[in-house]
Amino acid sequence: MIKQHIPNALTSLNLAAGMAGILFVLDGQLEYGAYLIFLAAVFDFLDGFVARILKVRSEIGKQLDSLADMVTFGVLPAFILFSMIESHTDNIYLPYSAFLIGIFSALRLAKFNIDLRQSDRFIGVPTPANALLISTLPFLAEKSTFFEGLLSNPAFLVGIGIVMSYLLVAELPLIALKFKDFSFSKNIFRYSVIAISLISLILLGIAGIPFAIILYIALSFIEALITKNA
Repeated sequence: MIKQHIPNALTSLNLAAGMAGILFVLDGQLEYGAYLIFLAAVFDFLDGFVARILKVRSEIGKQLDSLADMVTFGVLPAFILFSMIESHTDNIYLPYSAFLIGIFSALRLAKFNIDLRQSDRFIGVPTPANALLISTLPFLAEKSTFFEGLLSNPAFLVGIGIVMSYLLVAELPLIALKFKDFSFSKNIFRYSVIAISLISLILLGIAGIPFAIILYIALSFIEALITKNA
């Protein structure tokens, strides 16, 4: 039946967007790499959504999804970070530290496929969120001289790569944006994440995405501490 191939076709479009993004990055057009990550994220959402609607989820679809995500949300952001570091240092070896993003993205995806705890919330930063954070850093650099200077520091960029690589596989439960009810007291962290994300996007546009994701991770860490000590 044709309908059983529709989700896999959408996943393939995710993969195609990732490969096209890599080509743009190799050509020095980092912004287009980011745009294609956005497009791939749409396909990544749609393939699962359509599979549930059509009731055609399969093991091959699950594996294909991980392989596509590895390219789009692992290799592509690694190349973006590589290019950013390379353009701000004479050290020929330092940019290769960005490959950690690709390696730990693979570990993250493999871990997700066998970790039954992640059915209702993520543990560790999802690869799409990490890819969006890294790919939008060039937009943030264009917003002000402060961020331009900060993101022109190769040591700072290497630090981002190392920290985000760790957070991909960290045992950090992230806030689930699934509401069982809409009371403020029980959902204060969820509402905070939504409010911060909206404010960041309204004020900074695409350049606000890194702030939204970083604050989401920070709030998740705070919530985990409170829950642990409760």
